[in-house]
Amino acid sequence: MKSAVETLNPTRVRLTVEVPFEELKPSLDAAYRKINQQVQVPGFRKGKIPARIIDQRFGRGAVLEEAVNEALPKFYSEALTEGEISPLGQPEVDITELKDNELLTFTAEVDIRPEIEIPDYSGIEVTVDAVEVSDEDIDSAVERLRERFASSTVVERAAAEGDEVKIDLEARVDGEVLEDGVASGVSYTIGSGQMLDGLDEAVTGLEAGGTATFTSELKGGSRAGSEAEVSVVVESVSSRELPELDDEFAQLASEFDTLAELREDSRTRLADEKKYQQATEAQEKVLDALLELVEVPIPQKLLADEVETRKHNLEHHQLGQLGMDLDAYLALQEKSLEEFEAELKEQAEKGIRTQFVLDEVAKQEKLSVSQEELTEHLMRRAQSSGMGPDQFAKAVVEGGQVQMLVGEVRRGKALAAVVESVTVNDSNGEPVHLDEDEDEAGQDAAAEAGQDAPAETGDAAAEGTAKADD
Repeated sequence: MKSAVETLNPTRVRLTVEVPFEELKPSLDAAYRKINQQVQVPGFRKGKIPARIIDQRFGRGAVLEEAVNEALPKFYSEALTEGEISPLGQPEVDITELKDNELLTFTAEVDIRPEIEIPDYSGIEVTVDAVEVSDEDIDSAVERLRERFASSTVVERAAAEGDEVKIDLEARVDGEVLEDGVASGVSYTIGSGQMLDGLDEAVTGLEAGGTATFTSELKGGSRAGSEAEVSVVVESVSSRELPELDDEFAQLASEFDTLAELREDSRTRLADEKKYQQATEAQEKVLDALLELVEVPIPQKLLADEVETRKHNLEHHQLGQLGMDLDAYLALQEKSLEEFEAELKEQAEKGIRTQFVLDEVAKQEKLSVSQEELTEHLMRRAQSSGMGPDQFAKAVVEGGQVQMLVGEVRRGKALAAVVESVTVNDSNGEPVHLDEDEDEAGQDAAAEAGQDAPAETGDAAAEGTAKADD
């Protein structure tokens, strides 16, 4: 076999492969065996039909087509190795010549990872929000905890702000009741604003048994974004009573004996949350600054495939689970299809650029991934997916996604290495130093930025169909 590589552009090559016919013999023999098991010829037992009879009855071209299709992945893989090519995605294969007993020639066009140069990035400077916890932040945290321990008592009076009402809802669009627009026995706190716009005003002042009708834009379901006429019936009105903010409440709601200790713990927790947010902000800003420094050619077919994959996943998985189609989603987001597709393309392009750049940084820094690091990342991904670690690990292995996770961790380590070498200050002008836990936050941020980008597929099989004359 002989092969040659032609560079079409920085992200795409064409392989031309010539295969002497004798190298097709194993695949030709396999083709005869396969056809033998699939057909019947009077006078011959199944599996014992001579090759010449198969040629006469079904045509030599059918045998050659089967043999070439079976052999293409092997010859394509050998050509990749010979040309030291690392492909991205599946190739476009074309059989250019097939002479029986003489020669097979085919071409394979495929996207490749572009060669990129990482400049000195040590001069990058970014500013992030300072970690500051105010008394108002603590008050809000304690108040949220207090809300969780509120008690409710049914009252015989008109509903007012802060009351909890049990309601039945029915939504109509164009006069028709929606199948997913009916709900009974829903508990709702007036003034929370957590349901439909206009609901607070509609139920305020109603007693048990009272009804009202209002117009609102639906936020979810099959007609999300549509204007609906909503009928509401109040089943009951309950007064919510909050516990007193004292040491007794601290003992009820926490492991602390005093309210002062509870507030101090809230301060510590809020500071930790803000440090994590600060670390994520730092990683994201450093990544954006790094991407601005590097010119990255984007394989256009790879980009188109990635855009289509993201759109498919949104339509058939994410929106499907919400009972919403793309039109309803666009109406809810107040975007046109063109705006949506432009944003999708921008996101996909950034994901691919992120993967290429951070992989190159990891290569330069000679970063590797330990089993412990991979396990920790898998645990975090499992938690964010809502699956158990064992279930998630099984899905990863069965889906052949182990190398994808390794790549995520490696890219996260690459971004962490970049952050360590640049200048990060907070809004008060103080330097920011990330500890190990916050480095993990950055790794997750890097993984999220690039995780949907397609992985390198060095073992991709050629997808080509040989057409041979009889």
